[in-house]
Amino acid sequence: MSTTVLVSTFPPFPTVSLSVPFDTPFQSLYELLHARYPSLPLSDDLLLSPQHGSVPLPSTPVSELGRNEDVQSEHGLISLRLSPRLRGGKGGFGSQLRAAGGRMSSQKTSNNDSCRDLSGRRLNTIKEAQKLAAYLESEPERKKAQKEAEKEKLKALERKIEQADPAVGSKRALVDSEYLEQRREIVDNVKSAVSAGM
Repeated sequence: MSTTVLVSTFPPFPTVSLSVPFDTPFQSLYELLHARYPSLPLSDDLLLSPQHGSVPLPSTPVSELGRNEDVQSEHGLISLRLSPRLRGGKGGFGSQLRAAGGRMSSQKTSNNDSCRDLSGRRLNTIKEAQKLAAYLESEPERKKAQKEAEKEKLKALERKIEQADPAVGSKRALVDSEYLEQRREIVDNVKSAVSAGM
C-alpha cells in the first residue's frame, strides 16, 4: 500500500508529488526529495513540516501523518511544506519588545471624557457642569475680593497724591460767606412764616 505526499517547496523548486509506502518514516521523505532534486541544500538548512500544526517525530510513519487532519487534504493527499531554516540572530529581541511595551503603556491616556455614564450623559458634560457650578458658587467671594482690591488701589493712589502734594491731599473746609448769609436768611424767613401761620 502506498500514499501520495504533496510537498510544496520554495523557488526555484516546484511542488513535488511523491508516492511512498505507508510505512515510510517521516525523516526519509527528505532523502526521497533530494534524490529527485540533487541541487537541494543540506537537510540541516531545510525544514520539512506539515502545512499546519507541529512537526512530527522523525520515526513517525507516513500512515500516521495520513490520519492527522492538519496534514491530510480534502483529496486524501498528505500535504507537507519544505522551507529553508531561519538562523537566529544575536538575541535581545525580547528585551526590545519589553521596552517597546513599556513605552506604549506609558502613552496610555486616562481621558474618558467621551464615555457616558449610566444615564447616558457624556462624562465631559458632567465635568463641565461641575466646574460651572463651582465657579458660580465662588462668585460672591470673587466679587468681594475684587472690591477690596479696588479699595486698596484707591487708597494707594490717594497716598501717592498726598506724597506728591500734601496741600491737595488734605481736606479743606468750604468757606463761602455769601452762601452762609443766604442760608441764614432763608432759615429765618421760614421760621417767621411758620410762626405767622400758627
